[in-house]
Amino acid sequence: MPGVGVKIYSVFFKLLLRHKLQSLAAAAAAAAAGGEDDAAAFGVSCRADEATAPSNPAFSAADGVASKDLHIDPNSSLSVRIFLPTPPPRPHSRRASEPPPATANGGSAPYRGYLPHAVSSPRAAASARRRLPIVVQFHGGGFVSGSSSSAANDAFCRRVAKMCDAIVVAVGYRLAPESRYPAAFDDGVRVLRWIAKQANLAMMSKVGGGVDTFGASTVEPWIAAHGDPARCVLLGVSCGANIANFVTRKAVEDGKLFDPIKVVAQVLMYPFFIGSVPTHSEIRLANSYFYDKSTCILAWRLFLSEKEFSLDHPAANPLAPDRGWPPLKCMPPTLTVIAEHDWMRDRAIAYSEELRKVNVDAPVLDYKDTVHEFATLDVFLKTPQAQACAEDIAIWMKKYISLRGHEFSY
Repeated sequence: MPGVGVKIYSVFFKLLLRHKLQSLAAAAAAAAAGGEDDAAAFGVSCRADEATAPSNPAFSAADGVASKDLHIDPNSSLSVRIFLPTPPPRPHSRRASEPPPATANGGSAPYRGYLPHAVSSPRAAASARRRLPIVVQFHGGGFVSGSSSSAANDAFCRRVAKMCDAIVVAVGYRLAPESRYPAAFDDGVRVLRWIAKQANLAMMSKVGGGVDTFGASTVEPWIAAHGDPARCVLLGVSCGANIANFVTRKAVEDGKLFDPIKVVAQVLMYPFFIGSVPTHSEIRLANSYFYDKSTCILAWRLFLSEKEFSLDHPAANPLAPDRGWPPLKCMPPTLTVIAEHDWMRDRAIAYSEELRKVNVDAPVLDYKDTVHEFATLDVFLKTPQAQACAEDIAIWMKKYISLRGHEFSY
């Protein structure tokens, strides 16, 4: 069982969360009465009362990961935070074995970006740069809170980038109730298409070892220079797992729209699944730690409009009948992470079982004495369970993103 400190913290956490959801519901009702449609269309991707971590374009001395923020859609608040692990070797400037130059504050020098003229030919330039897999990450928060730049999400993404040796693109999707369904899901699709666009622009811009005018104006250098679109993994946390699963299905259904992106796997961390017929864990653990069922239903009411609210909505229940998705046998390998004291666990297990029935690699990692968001909530990030979970995810993920293909996996 979780310790006394966790139990006490959970009580206050749930009280504050319910108060926050009720305040958001009241604000949404007032906005609807005032007809503030333009503000709702643009949306918000973070809350002013939540702690955030600044981006750092320097390679951190602590973890060797650089980060930066991008606002990728002028018509909405959709943004991303990109994490790039360890500086790539720079030909003609220093040997690959040498560490990056240090800055005055003890960190490494900022990443200077795309260097198309650093080598003599496009072939040499391509071979000189490391190509890293791309992990697209969707944060949790019940669709109504959290952000790609929150302190907890920043720390988690840095951990993933370092352990998996991958570029992590954390998605700052629009939050409810300002932007209800399908805004967050559409934002996930939009980000994946944006990454595909960057990969295409990078290929188009390789003219004589340089970058042409068209590509230079819009290409994102970290992804263009170091990202491998053929090795893309989607990772979702809590409600972010629902978004990741939706985007994966869209990639399976309309693969040509995302070319050259190839989603080779997805990771669903304690997905925010629910349904109208309660499972055993939903009954037994309905009042469990941090996120009890009644509070989560209130979050779903803020995310779904009153007209379409249903616990068997396709966004909430991936196994609901008549969901209209591609066959599950077309889904990529799917790792599911669950917690022992989480009322959502049974439905996540059931989804994984359905995938295995159609021969999809879909293991489940079940962690003892843990609660919902045990590996991503700020108070748990430094616990042994959180560290072990990240390591287990990295081990499994490398089975599908490694160019060598001989890593141990489950």
